[in-house]
Amino acid sequence: MDRRTTRHPGYAISLSRRWLVEKSFGWLKQTGPVRQVKLRGLHKVDWIFVFSCAAHNLLRLPRLIAQQAA
Repeated sequence: MDRRTTRHPGYAISLSRRWLVEKSFGWLKQTGPVRQVKLRGLHKVDWIFVFSCAAHNLLRLPRLIAQQAA
């Protein structure tokens, strides 16, 4: 990377937060049905993506509630 990108303080924040997004997409591809979609059409693929994201959030919810209570 050249200094045009790395000199901004936002880049350091981006690096520290990037794993959150990558972890979610990794779960969607490995566990959820996003790796190879068996549906046709943008509307159906969009639905399966939103449904998979909701399932991922439901799995994360107990841990997030426990963190907030502590």
